[in-house]
Amino acid sequence: MDMKDLKIAVAQFQPRSGDKVYNLNVIERLATQARDAGANAVSFHELCITAYTHLRDLDLSQIHELAEAIPSGPSCQQLIQIANELEITILAGLVEHDQDKYYNSYVCVDQTGLKAVHRKIHPFISDYLSAGNDYCLFEIEGWKCGILICYDNNIIENVRATTLLGADIIFAPHVTGCTPSPMPGRGFVEHSFWEHRKEHPEALRAEFDGRKGREWILRWLPARAYDNGVYYAYSNPIGYDGDQLKNGNAMILDPFGDILAETRSFEDEITVANLTAEKLKLAGGYRYRNARRPDLYKDILTRKHQPVLKPVWMK
Repeated sequence: MDMKDLKIAVAQFQPRSGDKVYNLNVIERLATQARDAGANAVSFHELCITAYTHLRDLDLSQIHELAEAIPSGPSCQQLIQIANELEITILAGLVEHDQDKYYNSYVCVDQTGLKAVHRKIHPFISDYLSAGNDYCLFEIEGWKCGILICYDNNIIENVRATTLLGADIIFAPHVTGCTPSPMPGRGFVEHSFWEHRKEHPEALRAEFDGRKGREWILRWLPARAYDNGVYYAYSNPIGYDGDQLKNGNAMILDPFGDILAETRSFEDEITVANLTAEKLKLAGGYRYRNARRPDLYKDILTRKHQPVLKPVWMK
Protein backbone atom coordinates (compact mmCIF):
# COMPACT_ATOMS: atom_id res chain seq x y z
CA MET A 1 0.00 0.00 0.00
CA ASP A 2 1.24 3.48 -0.80
CA MET A 3 -0.70 5.25 1.97
CA LYS A 4 1.43 7.37 4.27
CA ASP A 5 1.26 6.87 8.02
CA LEU A 6 -1.70 8.66 9.60
CA LYS A 7 -1.69 10.11 13.11
CA ILE A 8 -5.12 10.35 14.74
CA ALA A 9 -6.41 11.44 18.14
CA VAL A 10 -9.44 10.41 20.16
CA ALA A 11 -10.87 12.48 22.99
CA GLN A 12 -12.78 12.22 26.22
CA PHE A 13 -14.45 15.14 27.94
CA GLN A 14 -17.33 15.90 30.28
CA PRO A 15 -20.06 17.67 28.29
CA ARG A 16 -22.75 20.03 29.54
CA SER A 17 -26.31 19.14 28.57
CA GLY A 18 -27.60 21.44 25.84
CA ASP A 19 -24.68 23.88 26.22
CA LYS A 20 -23.31 24.02 22.69
CA VAL A 21 -21.12 27.04 23.38
CA TYR A 22 -19.29 25.32 26.23
CA ASN A 23 -18.97 21.98 24.45
CA LEU A 24 -17.65 23.56 21.25
CA ASN A 25 -15.10 25.51 23.30
CA VAL A 26 -13.85 22.24 24.80
CA ILE A 27 -13.77 20.66 21.34
CA GLU A 28 -11.66 23.57 20.07
CA ARG A 29 -9.27 23.31 23.02
CA LEU A 30 -8.78 19.57 22.66
CA ALA A 31 -8.52 19.84 18.87
CA THR A 32 -5.72 22.34 19.42
CA GLN A 33 -3.95 19.83 21.65
CA ALA A 34 -4.38 17.17 18.97
CA ARG A 35 -2.95 19.50 16.32
CA ASP A 36 0.01 20.33 18.56
CA ALA A 37 0.62 16.59 19.03
CA GLY A 38 0.86 16.19 15.26
CA ALA A 39 -2.50 14.51 14.68
CA ASN A 40 -4.10 14.70 11.25
CA ALA A 41 -7.57 14.13 12.73
CA VAL A 42 -9.32 14.14 16.09
CA SER A 43 -12.53 12.28 16.98
CA PHE A 44 -14.98 13.21 19.76
CA HIS A 45 -17.82 11.25 21.36
CA GLU A 46 -21.44 10.76 20.30
CA LEU A 47 -23.54 13.97 20.41
CA CYS A 48 -20.59 15.75 22.01
CA ILE A 49 -21.91 19.16 20.89
CA THR A 50 -25.28 18.77 22.65
CA ALA A 51 -24.64 15.96 25.18
CA TYR A 52 -26.63 12.75 24.96
CA THR A 53 -28.40 11.26 27.99
CA HIS A 54 -30.65 14.28 28.67
CA LEU A 55 -32.35 13.79 25.30
CA ARG A 56 -34.52 11.06 26.83
CA ASP A 57 -36.31 13.76 28.89
CA LEU A 58 -36.90 16.27 26.07
CA ASP A 59 -40.20 16.76 24.26
CA LEU A 60 -40.47 17.35 20.52
CA SER A 61 -40.27 21.13 20.78
CA GLN A 62 -37.09 20.87 22.86
CA ILE A 63 -35.53 18.43 20.40
CA HIS A 64 -36.44 20.85 17.61
CA GLU A 65 -34.80 23.72 19.48
CA LEU A 66 -31.61 21.71 19.96
CA ALA A 67 -31.36 20.36 16.42
CA GLU A 68 -29.58 22.00 13.49
CA ALA A 69 -29.19 21.54 9.76
CA ILE A 70 -26.01 19.95 8.43
CA PRO A 71 -23.80 21.58 7.19
CA SER A 72 -25.50 25.00 7.21
CA GLY A 73 -26.23 25.11 10.96
CA PRO A 74 -24.07 27.21 13.30
CA SER A 75 -22.41 24.28 15.10
CA CYS A 76 -21.28 22.59 11.92
CA GLN A 77 -20.07 25.90 10.54
CA GLN A 78 -18.10 26.54 13.72
CA LEU A 79 -16.54 23.08 13.47
CA ILE A 80 -15.46 23.85 9.91
CA GLN A 81 -13.98 27.16 11.07
CA ILE A 82 -12.01 25.42 13.83
CA ALA A 83 -10.79 22.76 11.41
CA ASN A 84 -9.71 25.46 8.98
CA GLU A 85 -7.85 27.50 11.60
CA LEU A 86 -6.09 24.46 13.07
CA GLU A 87 -5.63 22.64 9.76
CA ILE A 88 -6.93 19.41 11.27
CA THR A 89 -9.84 17.08 10.46
CA ILE A 90 -12.51 17.04 13.19
CA LEU A 91 -15.21 14.43 13.83
CA ALA A 92 -18.05 15.35 16.20
CA GLY A 93 -21.71 14.65 16.90
CA LEU A 94 -24.90 16.72 17.07
CA VAL A 95 -28.68 16.47 16.66
CA GLU A 96 -29.55 17.00 13.01
CA HIS A 97 -32.80 18.47 11.67
CA ASP A 98 -33.63 17.56 8.09
CA GLN A 99 -37.10 18.44 6.79
CA ASP A 100 -39.47 16.97 9.38
CA LYS A 101 -37.04 14.44 10.88
CA TYR A 102 -34.34 14.48 13.55
CA TYR A 103 -31.22 12.34 13.70
CA ASN A 104 -28.35 11.47 16.01
CA SER A 105 -25.67 12.47 13.50
CA TYR A 106 -21.90 12.55 13.38
CA VAL A 107 -19.92 14.70 10.96
CA CYS A 108 -16.40 14.80 9.61
CA VAL A 109 -15.16 18.25 8.57
CA ASP A 110 -11.88 19.73 7.42
CA GLN A 111 -10.62 22.96 5.84
CA THR A 112 -12.70 22.28 2.71
CA GLY A 113 -15.97 21.88 4.62
CA LEU A 114 -18.17 18.84 5.28
CA LYS A 115 -16.52 15.55 4.29
CA ALA A 116 -19.07 13.06 5.62
CA VAL A 117 -22.12 12.61 7.82
CA HIS A 118 -23.45 9.43 9.41
CA ARG A 119 -26.90 9.13 10.94
CA LYS A 120 -27.09 6.62 13.78
CA ILE A 121 -28.69 3.45 12.46
CA HIS A 122 -29.88 2.23 15.88
CA PRO A 123 -31.05 5.25 17.95
CA PHE A 124 -33.01 4.68 21.13
CA ILE A 125 -32.45 7.59 23.53
CA SER A 126 -35.51 9.48 22.18
CA ASP A 127 -38.56 8.39 20.22
CA TYR A 128 -38.28 11.63 18.26
CA LEU A 129 -35.00 10.57 16.61
CA SER A 130 -35.28 8.75 13.29
CA ALA A 131 -32.96 5.93 12.26
CA GLY A 132 -30.35 6.42 9.60
CA ASN A 133 -30.40 4.01 6.67
CA ASP A 134 -26.95 4.38 5.13
CA TYR A 135 -23.31 3.59 5.71
CA CYS A 136 -20.74 6.20 4.87
CA LEU A 137 -17.26 6.02 3.40
CA PHE A 138 -14.85 8.94 3.04
CA GLU A 139 -11.11 9.61 3.03
CA ILE A 140 -8.64 11.26 5.37
CA GLU A 141 -5.19 11.67 3.83
CA GLY A 142 -5.85 8.74 1.49
CA TRP A 143 -7.15 6.44 4.25
CA LYS A 144 -10.70 5.15 3.75
CA CYS A 145 -12.87 5.72 6.79
CA GLY A 146 -16.31 4.76 8.06
CA ILE A 147 -18.42 5.88 11.04
CA LEU A 148 -20.63 3.79 13.32
CA ILE A 149 -22.25 5.47 16.31
CA CYS A 150 -22.34 3.63 19.66
CA TYR A 151 -24.99 0.86 19.39
CA ASP A 152 -24.32 0.62 15.64
CA ASN A 153 -21.07 -1.13 16.59
CA ASN A 154 -22.84 -3.77 18.68
CA ILE A 155 -24.56 -5.15 15.59
CA ILE A 156 -21.64 -6.94 14.00
CA GLU A 157 -23.17 -6.85 10.52
CA ASN A 158 -22.75 -3.05 10.50
CA VAL A 159 -19.02 -3.38 11.10
CA ARG A 160 -18.60 -6.05 8.45
CA ALA A 161 -20.60 -4.03 5.92
CA THR A 162 -18.58 -0.89 6.56
CA THR A 163 -15.37 -2.87 6.20
CA LEU A 164 -16.50 -4.51 2.98
CA LEU A 165 -17.25 -1.06 1.57
CA GLY A 166 -13.55 -0.43 1.96
CA ALA A 167 -12.98 1.15 5.37
CA ASP A 168 -9.45 1.04 6.81
CA ILE A 169 -10.54 2.94 9.93
CA ILE A 170 -13.87 2.89 11.75
CA PHE A 171 -14.60 5.89 13.93
CA ALA A 172 -16.80 4.75 16.81
CA PRO A 173 -18.15 7.66 18.89
CA HIS A 174 -19.91 6.43 22.02
CA VAL A 175 -21.70 7.45 25.18
CA THR A 176 -21.55 4.13 26.96
CA GLY A 177 -20.46 2.12 29.95
CA CYS A 178 -21.53 2.13 33.59
CA THR A 179 -25.17 1.23 32.96
CA PRO A 180 -27.20 -1.81 34.11
CA SER A 181 -27.18 -5.01 32.07
CA PRO A 182 -27.98 -8.70 32.61
CA MET A 183 -24.22 -9.29 32.46
CA PRO A 184 -22.95 -9.92 36.03
CA GLY A 185 -21.03 -7.03 37.53
CA ARG A 186 -22.48 -4.28 35.37
CA GLY A 187 -24.44 -1.27 36.64
CA PHE A 188 -24.33 2.43 37.46
CA VAL A 189 -21.34 3.93 39.27
CA GLU A 190 -22.33 5.73 42.47
CA HIS A 191 -21.77 9.48 42.63
CA SER A 192 -19.61 9.19 45.76
CA PHE A 193 -16.80 7.59 43.74
CA TRP A 194 -16.72 10.59 41.38
CA GLU A 195 -17.15 13.09 44.21
CA HIS A 196 -14.07 11.73 45.98
CA ARG A 197 -11.98 11.00 42.88
CA LYS A 198 -9.12 13.30 43.90
CA GLU A 199 -8.59 11.92 47.39
CA HIS A 200 -9.43 8.30 46.41
CA PRO A 201 -8.64 7.94 42.69
CA GLU A 202 -7.94 4.22 43.00
CA ALA A 203 -11.54 3.51 44.07
CA LEU A 204 -13.02 5.27 41.02
CA ARG A 205 -10.43 3.72 38.73
CA ALA A 206 -11.43 0.26 39.96
CA GLU A 207 -15.09 1.04 39.16
CA PHE A 208 -14.28 2.42 35.72
CA ASP A 209 -11.83 -0.35 34.82
CA GLY A 210 -14.03 -3.20 36.05
CA ARG A 211 -17.02 -4.88 34.43
CA LYS A 212 -19.08 -1.70 34.56
CA GLY A 213 -16.71 0.05 32.19
CA ARG A 214 -13.42 -0.86 30.55
CA GLU A 215 -13.60 -4.60 31.19
CA TRP A 216 -16.93 -4.73 29.36
CA ILE A 217 -15.63 -2.64 26.46
CA LEU A 218 -12.66 -4.97 26.04
CA ARG A 219 -14.98 -7.96 25.62
CA TRP A 220 -16.16 -6.73 22.22
CA LEU A 221 -14.26 -3.70 20.93
CA PRO A 222 -10.94 -5.47 20.15
CA ALA A 223 -12.94 -8.23 18.42
CA ARG A 224 -14.52 -5.70 16.03
CA ALA A 225 -11.06 -4.52 15.00
CA TYR A 226 -9.51 -8.00 14.89
CA ASP A 227 -12.26 -9.87 13.03
CA ASN A 228 -12.47 -7.19 10.35
CA GLY A 229 -8.80 -6.22 10.16
CA VAL A 230 -9.44 -2.50 10.63
CA TYR A 231 -8.25 0.30 12.88
CA TYR A 232 -10.81 1.43 15.46
CA ALA A 233 -11.04 4.96 16.91
CA TYR A 234 -13.30 4.74 19.98
CA SER A 235 -14.32 7.90 21.85
CA ASN A 236 -16.41 8.22 25.02
CA PRO A 237 -17.16 10.94 27.59
CA ILE A 238 -15.55 11.09 31.02
CA GLY A 239 -17.58 12.01 34.08
CA TYR A 240 -21.22 12.98 33.82
CA ASP A 241 -23.26 12.97 30.63
CA GLY A 242 -26.62 14.04 31.95
CA ASP A 243 -27.26 12.09 35.14
CA GLN A 244 -24.98 9.17 34.29
CA LEU A 245 -21.29 8.72 34.99
CA LYS A 246 -19.21 7.56 32.03
CA ASN A 247 -15.77 6.00 32.22
CA GLY A 248 -13.96 7.60 29.29
CA ASN A 249 -11.28 5.12 28.15
CA ALA A 250 -11.19 6.61 24.66
CA MET A 251 -8.83 4.37 22.71
CA ILE A 252 -7.30 3.59 19.34
CA LEU A 253 -6.94 -0.07 18.35
CA ASP A 254 -5.02 -1.59 15.48
CA PRO A 255 -6.18 -4.37 13.10
CA PHE A 256 -4.72 -6.97 15.48
CA GLY A 257 -7.08 -5.73 18.22
CA ASP A 258 -4.19 -4.26 20.21
CA ILE A 259 -4.65 -0.94 22.03
CA LEU A 260 -2.25 1.64 20.62
CA ALA A 261 -3.32 4.54 22.85
CA GLU A 262 -5.90 5.16 25.59
CA THR A 263 -7.06 7.99 27.83
CA ARG A 264 -6.58 7.11 31.49
CA SER A 265 -7.28 10.28 33.48
CA PHE A 266 -10.51 11.65 34.94
CA GLU A 267 -10.03 14.91 33.04
CA ASP A 268 -10.77 16.23 29.55
CA GLU A 269 -8.04 14.56 27.52
CA ILE A 270 -6.85 13.34 24.14
CA THR A 271 -4.61 10.45 23.16
CA VAL A 272 -2.77 10.01 19.88
CA ALA A 273 -1.55 7.03 17.86
CA ASN A 274 0.26 6.51 14.58
CA LEU A 275 -1.47 4.27 12.02
CA THR A 276 0.59 2.28 9.51
CA ALA A 277 -0.91 0.80 6.37
CA GLU A 278 1.08 -2.43 6.43
CA LYS A 279 -0.94 -3.81 9.36
CA LEU A 280 -4.12 -3.77 7.27
CA LYS A 281 -2.95 -6.71 5.15
CA LEU A 282 -0.93 -8.48 7.84
CA ALA A 283 -3.93 -8.76 10.17
CA GLY A 284 -6.00 -11.93 10.39
CA GLY A 285 -9.16 -10.03 9.56
CA TYR A 286 -7.83 -9.30 6.08
CA ARG A 287 -7.40 -13.03 5.43
CA TYR A 288 -10.79 -13.84 6.94
CA ARG A 289 -12.53 -11.39 4.61
CA ASN A 290 -10.83 -12.96 1.62
CA ALA A 291 -11.83 -16.46 2.79
CA ARG A 292 -15.55 -15.67 3.05
CA ARG A 293 -18.13 -17.82 1.24
CA PRO A 294 -21.23 -15.60 1.07
CA ASP A 295 -23.03 -18.15 -1.10
CA LEU A 296 -23.44 -20.28 2.04
CA TYR A 297 -25.11 -17.64 4.23
CA LYS A 298 -26.45 -14.84 2.06
CA ASP A 299 -30.01 -16.20 2.30
CA ILE A 300 -29.69 -16.72 6.06
CA LEU A 301 -28.46 -13.18 6.65
CA THR A 302 -31.29 -11.67 4.61
CA ARG A 303 -34.19 -13.52 6.24
CA LYS A 304 -37.03 -11.23 7.31
CA HIS A 305 -36.48 -9.93 10.81
CA GLN A 306 -38.25 -7.39 13.01
CA PRO A 307 -35.69 -5.27 14.90
CA VAL A 308 -36.20 -4.80 18.64
CA LEU A 309 -34.07 -2.20 20.40
CA LYS A 310 -34.48 -1.20 24.04
CA PRO A 311 -31.43 -1.39 26.33
CA VAL A 312 -32.05 -2.65 29.86
CA TRP A 313 -31.33 0.72 31.48
CA MET A 314 -33.97 2.40 29.26
CA LYS A 315 -36.78 0.04 30.29
